[in-house]
Amino acid sequence: MTALRITGLAVSRGQRQVLTDVSLDVDAGELVCLVGPNGAGKSTLVSAIAGTLGTSAGSVELMGEPISEMSALEQARRRAVLPQEHTIGFTFTCAEVVQMARHAWARTDQRRDDDAVVAAAMTACDVTGFARRSFESLSGGERGRVALARVLAQGTPILVLDEPTAAMDPHYQEQVMSVVRRAVDGGAAALVVVHDLNLAAAYSDRVAVLAPDEDGCGRLVAVGAPRATLTAERVSEVYGLPMRTHDVEGQHVVLPHRDSD
Repeated sequence: MTALRITGLAVSRGQRQVLTDVSLDVDAGELVCLVGPNGAGKSTLVSAIAGTLGTSAGSVELMGEPISEMSALEQARRRAVLPQEHTIGFTFTCAEVVQMARHAWARTDQRRDDDAVVAAAMTACDVTGFARRSFESLSGGERGRVALARVLAQGTPILVLDEPTAAMDPHYQEQVMSVVRRAVDGGAAALVVVHDLNLAAAYSDRVAVLAPDEDGCGRLVAVGAPRATLTAERVSEVYGLPMRTHDVEGQHVVLPHRDSD
């Protein structure tokens, strides 16, 4: 079933049109990676899906219901969002940050599972050892893993993640994408913003490419299987840089074309 549906979405910031006519479905059990150059509107799209940024046209539906007709609490029970920035207003331990995700289930039977769900999420993201540490004391990559644990602990069928591998070394980039992949294989729907095209090629079921048009307004220019979408011609045009694609032991790999001289 379609878990997340975006239809004809347009977003403006002041007098500037940032996104226009964006339509995309993400099914349960599907991981869609959203890629595109800086300034294409990827984080703006995440904010619109999160309901924190108003839209000038179109709609966002969670499990078949428009977010415009849902309370914030009901949205939080259907969709968890990982923003690009991980900031906490007060001093909390990492365990407390992850536990915050369970607020949506406070008056339901699911509250009985809080401790087990939080522990499982922290284990999955390899942050159990940070439980008593202040969130503010962590590095950027460590904060990112704790923030992902919070998203997982929210226990929603839809995950929207804005650059979950930012500031991470290759080991943790792979670990984080594997965690997301397991959640999807367990039935979740995930829309994940990534900058690394090779992570997108390796882990996604489909890739959505967002790029600015001649007026600087973000549009979806391609959606499909990684090999069919991340072609040398398309990524070269979108990123304004000569690119090549290769097959390495069955993996689709995208690399800049560098002169040998």
